[in-house]
Amino acid sequence: MFITLGPIHARATRWKKDNVYGFLAVHLIAALAVFPWFFSWTGLILFIAGLFVFGILGINLCFHRLLTHRGLVCPQWFEHSLALLGTCSLQFAPAHWVAVHRKHHHCADEDDDPHSPLVSFFWAHMGWLMVRTDSTNRKTLIERYAKDIMRDPFYVWLERRNNWMKVGLASWIAYYAAGFAFVVASAGTTSAASQFGLSLIVWGAALRTVVVWHTTFSVNSWTHIWGYRNYETPDVSRNNTLIAWLTAGEGWHNNHHADPRSARHGHLQGEFDFTWMVIRYLRALGLAREVALPSPLLTEKFNHAAAQDSPCSGDAVKDSVYVLHRTLVVPGPERCFAAAQQSVAFGGITDMVPTAPVTRELPTSTKKAARP
Repeated sequence: MFITLGPIHARATRWKKDNVYGFLAVHLIAALAVFPWFFSWTGLILFIAGLFVFGILGINLCFHRLLTHRGLVCPQWFEHSLALLGTCSLQFAPAHWVAVHRKHHHCADEDDDPHSPLVSFFWAHMGWLMVRTDSTNRKTLIERYAKDIMRDPFYVWLERRNNWMKVGLASWIAYYAAGFAFVVASAGTTSAASQFGLSLIVWGAALRTVVVWHTTFSVNSWTHIWGYRNYETPDVSRNNTLIAWLTAGEGWHNNHHADPRSARHGHLQGEFDFTWMVIRYLRALGLAREVALPSPLLTEKFNHAAAQDSPCSGDAVKDSVYVLHRTLVVPGPERCFAAAQQSVAFGGITDMVPTAPVTRELPTSTKKAARP
């Protein structure tokens, strides 16, 4: 289904020149992949591996499901390792990324949504990254939406003086240095070493970065325009099969907006979520615990509310699913209305409590002992 696009309100035209020049530079370097001189099979392998390591582990699993929505818990050393991988994708520091995404959920498809396609498709995809607006001021966003992230000195360091950008660029230099050193150590010429090192940068770093950028951006644009809906959420989110496959499960976006905290985005049979499979594997290894599952009350909460025009509709529902950090279950038909009036402190802001219980997978021994 196509949604007619139109401007929400006038946007400032103060260009973020650093972002614009950065996008141009990385895209131009990635475009060198069309020239055979910059190709190597090692670079191609690093490109494919990088989509998993930096895209799925770094962005999908860590920045999105772990840090933003707290859909699982990992040991701190492992969380920080995943955050470094996400940082190498050059999509801001973790705190800034989290703040933008939490605001998106709080104001989905409204005037203050940082990247709604109701402005335009390009705006939602990447245009919002190139323009300065008051609503996307970095310090204001972090203060409002990511105080919990900034309690960790590691994330404070990444945010300070653009250290996140230095980390990402250092990974590019490491690719070149490793490739150059390998050829030299193999008695190759400096010219061959330079060519091999540059092939690793073009394919393993720049092209991979561009592909991860645009697959991530496609969730903001495509899945708020085209697709189907399992839940009548108060935004225009959609489940898009193509984007879901390209993003390892992130494209089941209507499911995600219905239950943001759930670490599993594919809810129905056939909605394959590869990132969820990775989370299950990490849990089996003991690297993930307290994994949040979709609430069994989602269909009743959204679809019944839409049909009956109950207090669960509109802003009450939107607030109740925003950043599902803690759970309040109110018995009886008034649970949505009651939850919309309750709040808990999270990250220095006031968040509405989810109306449906957050279901967490328990260890096998706990499952046997738990009562239904």
